[in-house]
Amino acid sequence: MAACSTGSEHASQHSSAMTSGHGGMEHPADGGPVPAGMKRAADPAYPRGSTVVLTADHVDGMAGATATIVGAYDTYTYAVDYTPTDGADPVKDHRWVVQEEMKDAGAQRLPDGAEVTLLADHMPGMKGAKATVVSSTDETVCVVDYKAHGMTMTNHKWVTESEITPQP
Repeated sequence: MAACSTGSEHASQHSSAMTSGHGGMEHPADGGPVPAGMKRAADPAYPRGSTVVLTADHVDGMAGATATIVGAYDTYTYAVDYTPTDGADPVKDHRWVVQEEMKDAGAQRLPDGAEVTLLADHMPGMKGAKATVVSSTDETVCVVDYKAHGMTMTNHKWVTESEITPQP
């Protein structure tokens, strides 16, 4: 599952692909495992199994959706601009890619403007794409399961803790 841009144009492209099952920015229903070496958060605000409400609007139907926390991790998390390797239009402010999804990223937080190669495979054309770091955070990042538009999305990567609220 991909974590996507907060830009409305990009989110609309994702929404169409997610609900229609085709298009340049299709999201698989299962995001698969987290990258090797991910460090589970020692004391996350929302531990594994917590039921929460998403405030992120990475894709259509996400904001306000009830979700279950699959895992919470401590890492650096980045918004990036990149041009897909499959010839699709450039993607602006893609949220989120973690440190472990960047080639030779090292252990230190990358500065805004850093040029990287993506190892993430959230969407077609992402893996191997050249990207530029737009911004970053060191807050806990989560993998979630949720439903949107009648589809169950499992292992959606990534949602930061600030994009989650407790279930009422």
